[in-house]
Amino acid sequence: MLSRLINFLKACWRPSSDHSVHAGSDAAGRQDGLFWYKDSGQHLIGEFSMAVVQANNLLEDQSQIESGSLSLLDSGPYGTFAGIYDGHGGPETSRYINDHLFQNLKSFAAEQNSMSVDVIRKAFQATEDGFCSVVAKQWPMKPQMAAVGSCCLVAVICNGILYVANLGDSRAVLGRLVRATGEVLAIQLSAEHNACFESVRQELHSMHPDDPQIVVLKHNVWRVKGLIQISRSIGDIYLKKPEYNREPLYAKFRLREPFKRPILSSDPSITVQELEPHDQFLILASDGLWEHLTNQEAVDIVQNSPRSGSARRLVKTALQEAAKKREMRYSDLKKIDRGVRRHFHDDISVIVVFLDSNLVSRANSLRGPSLSLRGGGMNFPAKSLAPCATPIEFGTT
Repeated sequence: MLSRLINFLKACWRPSSDHSVHAGSDAAGRQDGLFWYKDSGQHLIGEFSMAVVQANNLLEDQSQIESGSLSLLDSGPYGTFAGIYDGHGGPETSRYINDHLFQNLKSFAAEQNSMSVDVIRKAFQATEDGFCSVVAKQWPMKPQMAAVGSCCLVAVICNGILYVANLGDSRAVLGRLVRATGEVLAIQLSAEHNACFESVRQELHSMHPDDPQIVVLKHNVWRVKGLIQISRSIGDIYLKKPEYNREPLYAKFRLREPFKRPILSSDPSITVQELEPHDQFLILASDGLWEHLTNQEAVDIVQNSPRSGSARRLVKTALQEAAKKREMRYSDLKKIDRGVRRHFHDDISVIVVFLDSNLVSRANSLRGPSLSLRGGGMNFPAKSLAPCATPIEFGTT
């Protein structure tokens, strides 16, 4: 009887990698240990590819692609929405964004019956306000939620217009064909908010002229107040509202001097451009990818390979570079479990959105089937190598 019980418990606790590495249907993507990918799918104006690899003990990156109606109204507008949410301090903020940002965008698009910079900006602010409410409710039980935050990168394609909105240091790169040479050039579309850039440090100094310590070089890395590299985010309420920068928040997050104005911002940088026939594809990725690949290297990989598996190929190349930097084999890196893996690379999320010029030109009349997919599938078994912790009940905003 005892031996049977032991065997039963072993079976329950066996990691999912002991089973088929291609668990789940193609529609929801496939999982291979810490690697999740959706090699190919169809959005309203072309194909797409997604991939995620986990390094942290809990996956802090979240991502999604939505295509079809971008409004709560049947009248539209219609298009494609893609988002990369690179969390830090925990997964709560990035998960909250994944659950609420697109719904907020649809709500404001319905109000204005159109897509615009204003709609996107309001959706970001509503998501920030909603997460602030969560922190306020959780403060008595989980005060450390005030120190959880996320970068937020979004691309919206609607009526032939590409909107890119960003908070933090994830990046959007466009692959554009140069007809004269046949080359596909990398064009960065997102502004990054990381204190490693002189322009960001200058912006912080201009916003906080009375604080000479607003940016500090710590262990050879520029950090805002010596704590965090990014200057804009969703969450990180402890650096936006002084009432959350106190006990019982951990001492390492508390500032010595009280602050009168928010130190970090939740106002996204937004670019708008009309898509041209020679615009081939868009790469959205968390900074875990860009630590190992340049913009042009990433564009070359996508351009010079089959479309199917583009995102997985980018992530694998980044992992191979990470292994090379540590003088180890890629096959050995793959054997390292989550948590320990973070010493070798970050969580990495990638979405490649291909742009079919024929479909882009007919964007006003397109009414294709809707698509909704989240990176990682959000369906990891409880004892998987890549789990999602029990989500916090956030309620509605």
